[in-house]
Amino acid sequence: MPSDEKIFRFPASRLPNHSQGQLAVDLRVATLLPLSGQPEIMRDDLKRMIAVTARISGRDLGSTVSDVKRALARSGVIPNNVLYTFGGLYEQQQIAFRGLTVILIAAIILVFLLLLFLYESFRVAFAMLLVPIFAVAGVFIGLWITATEFNITSRMGMTMIVGIVTEITIFYYSEFRSLPASKDRLITAGINRMRAISMTTFAAILALLPLALAIGHGAAMQQPLAIAIISGLTFSLPLVLIVLPALLVIFGSKATTQ
Repeated sequence: MPSDEKIFRFPASRLPNHSQGQLAVDLRVATLLPLSGQPEIMRDDLKRMIAVTARISGRDLGSTVSDVKRALARSGVIPNNVLYTFGGLYEQQQIAFRGLTVILIAAIILVFLLLLFLYESFRVAFAMLLVPIFAVAGVFIGLWITATEFNITSRMGMTMIVGIVTEITIFYYSEFRSLPASKDRLITAGINRMRAISMTTFAAILALLPLALAIGHGAAMQQPLAIAIISGLTFSLPLVLIVLPALLVIFGSKATTQ
């Protein structure tokens, strides 16, 4: 028998009366009525709160929360005087997303300042910065093609792509500046650096391929990271060899017009 039921079923005639040191009868003490109620009442900001928890199996967190929000948004499901918020892992994920967004923006700004310091040309720095930004857009395409969740690890891979692709653009532009002035200098720089850029890109893709295929114990956790980097690198190859020369011509930098 639970302890609370023992209290309710304990005969009041056996309860001691400390004031007189004697045993009291039922009516002289109290009337014991067993009642049922909540074992614990939680409050948040002086408002009664009920925590509802759930486990997710076979689905990603983002799509599951979206379906739950859609179901709760229907009229009549939640009373008007009831408020609800999503916490737990979803709340932590949203906080991490906001933090990684700030990091991504800071990385882009720092890369631009670095390029501006190296080449002392706003046009060149901006043209070279557009290439990793376009590669970041390629990450979204790769995640969509592979039906991979856009989570914290994939966003980390997106931030890494900014630095990796910027390094490749520096390889190309360094070769471009080392060539003598001519009309075909942009094309010649791409031809001279094509092998180095291609081998660097393919080597990184092959190294990440087992992780992208979720081969090995625990590899599925880092699979979005690998897919994000592979997608960005795949798009970076034509971006550096084709789009970057076109951007340099469009912006009409002094280096391209000499």
